[in-house]
Amino acid sequence: MNTFMLEIVTPDHLVYAKQVYSLTVRGAEGDLGILPGHVPLVTPLQVAPMTIKSDAGVTTVAVHGGFIEVHKDKVTVLAESAELPSDIDLERAEAAKERAQRRLQVRGKQDEIDHRRAELALQRAVTRIKVSTSKGQQ
Repeated sequence: MNTFMLEIVTPDHLVYAKQVYSLTVRGAEGDLGILPGHVPLVTPLQVAPMTIKSDAGVTTVAVHGGFIEVHKDKVTVLAESAELPSDIDLERAEAAKERAQRRLQVRGKQDEIDHRRAELALQRAVTRIKVSTSKGQQ
């Protein structure tokens, strides 16, 4: 079976670098499946779980924005932040989700920037929770 090199990079460190069979990400236009030999492209990523299939099985990674760059035999994800399930503190993610939901409930008292920040915080928390609770399915 054909593979391609996948690298997930954040400003802090290299999160993941392995040969993989496929990758599913949420781009600006919706979900995007990448297989070996995919047409080259660059597109922004949304805050969403990313699914990787490799010899190690299926791995889910919490990706918080950034870009994906696809070449013939290599895919690079330049993420604002990315976390493997083992790196996620589920209690902390649940607390962040609750804080964001409370901030969104007092919408009339805050400006548009605060509202958008709360929405993004909620998306990041929900993504972390999804990835963390998928640990057993790997």
